[in-house]
Amino acid sequence: MIKQFIYLLMLCQVFLSCQVLRTTYDVTEGTVKATYNVTKFTAKTAYSAGKLIYIVGGFTFKVVAAPLSWPLTRQEIETIDGLPPKEAIRQGKVKKSPYVVRGKRYVPMSVEQARHYRETGIASWYGYETYRQKDGHMTANGEAFDPNGLNAAHKYLPLPSFVKVTNLENRRSIILRVNDRGPFVEGRIIDLSAGAARKLGFYDKGTAQVRVEIYEGKG
Repeated sequence: MIKQFIYLLMLCQVFLSCQVLRTTYDVTEGTVKATYNVTKFTAKTAYSAGKLIYIVGGFTFKVVAAPLSWPLTRQEIETIDGLPPKEAIRQGKVKKSPYVVRGKRYVPMSVEQARHYRETGIASWYGYETYRQKDGHMTANGEAFDPNGLNAAHKYLPLPSFVKVTNLENRRSIILRVNDRGPFVEGRIIDLSAGAARKLGFYDKGTAQVRVEIYEGKG
């Protein structure tokens, strides 16, 4: 009886620390249409305690809140929702809030608008300087930036969003978590982390022609 009780207790701990969400994505014609299992849980091991883990379409995303003392990856952001960027992040006012870069005001899509998003254009990658600087960097929604992760920056999608990015030059596709703003370079539609650029095969080249489409609108 004691052994059975201990076994049941262990099962309870597993289920309490892991929440499985079965979500159906029925996006508009021309975008991704399928049913996926999305697993979301908070890691409780000593190595990764406090990390929020998403498993989306077979890709794993580790989300960690960055200390407010860390610099932004996009230090050119002047205000978010009319507030200093870190104050807006502290108040959680970044998901769809307008923001200003070099005097230009950007207005992100609503969640409803994002469900219809699909675009073809030039992707680049960013974050090289973060490899050489002490401590970490903070994305525009307050997450720790992982230059080796599967992350991306977009000027208009709600933060965070998941997108499917396809390199049209080699047909490779991956799922990325949009958690930052940018790129603020004319003619580019999305900035990827170095790790994502490697997986899509354009790290050395620097840019690629890609298709970006919403993968799941849940934030």
